[in-house]
Amino acid sequence: MTIRHTRRVFLSAATMMAAAVAATACGSPQDTASGDGDNAAPVKIGLVYSQSGPLASYGKQYIDGFKAGLNYATKGTGKVGDRTIEVTEVDDAGDPAKAVSAAKDLIGKGTKILAGSTASGVALQVAPIAEQNKVLFVSGPAATDAVTGANRYTFRSGRQSYQDVLTAKSFIGDATGKKVVVFAQEGAFGDANEAAVKAVIGGAGATVSSVRAPASAAEFTPFASQIKAAKPDLLFVAWAGTTAPAMWQTLDQQGVLASTTVVTGLDIRASWPTFGAAGSKISFLSHYFEGASNTEAGKALRDKVGTVDLFHPDGFAAAQMIVRAVQEGGDDVDKMIKALEGWQFDGVKGQMTIRAEDHALLQPMYQAKLTGSGTDFTATAEKALTGDETAPPVTQMKG
Repeated sequence: MTIRHTRRVFLSAATMMAAAVAATACGSPQDTASGDGDNAAPVKIGLVYSQSGPLASYGKQYIDGFKAGLNYATKGTGKVGDRTIEVTEVDDAGDPAKAVSAAKDLIGKGTKILAGSTASGVALQVAPIAEQNKVLFVSGPAATDAVTGANRYTFRSGRQSYQDVLTAKSFIGDATGKKVVVFAQEGAFGDANEAAVKAVIGGAGATVSSVRAPASAAEFTPFASQIKAAKPDLLFVAWAGTTAPAMWQTLDQQGVLASTTVVTGLDIRASWPTFGAAGSKISFLSHYFEGASNTEAGKALRDKVGTVDLFHPDGFAAAQMIVRAVQEGGDDVDKMIKALEGWQFDGVKGQMTIRAEDHALLQPMYQAKLTGSGTDFTATAEKALTGDETAPPVTQMKG
């Protein structure tokens, strides 16, 4: 996601283009198969994701969600019609080169459906491989906007950075005339976040400025003073690394959290203690957390994994999409693509829509609050935004 307070890396917002209304087709993941294919041969699916490396915790949630989603979409059979779903898992460790090698190997063994991509850099390298080899690719938690519209063979089962920033914008309503400050570290990560906020919130009429800190900074009082002096209507914090607890403590002690609306992204549950005493004073944009929705798919996921976390829904949705593609397309990738374009389905978060023009996945997003303290926080949804409210502009399909 574009916003990160501990450890995630994201890319800049997508190029703005005129929005178009996508024609949608409704369907259930349990619909009867109608595509071409060998009715006895197994369906080979390759999942290339982070089993190890810096995003291994995200990858674990993704694969657990995928397995739960596959069980749900196939009604516990693990089959589409009489065909068994045969899943091969490969660890890319967040390394694009390893992911590309794995994807090519799987394709060489007859795999026509790839999924996974925990990291944005991986997704951007696998997408062209899918196009070159004419196989279906369903990217996972990777949030970079560039996956949307990458090519007609590439879809996504998670949200994208633009949806994060639109959720942040919702905290100030009409942005016209509002003052927004981005607080981030110097470097590419901070540059990308500042650019995204300027494009999305600044583009809606706000004046956007920034306060940037060296990545090595350990004392944050001077930066807190700059922020207070700017008197923003919204402070957008994008932070990475081990200094996050000290940064949040300083913003709290210097009165920044009490003087304005402070927004950042809500990461996985394990990161919540990072906020310390400041946690209950921050406004969070959220992709998902336990209790954010109450859907049939969500209940099915909870039955399998227990407490649902940030990236479980991405894996669950990927399985729903793949089952749909095989049901309607069999082994014909062109038919798989047509079956997914414009498809509406009920996911863990609620209604999901695959926009036909660029394969953006329109979905609910959340304003959230944390209650509690220390290591014992509970997240609650303050507001759920619809897929239409957080829809990124349509981008032209590149391939």
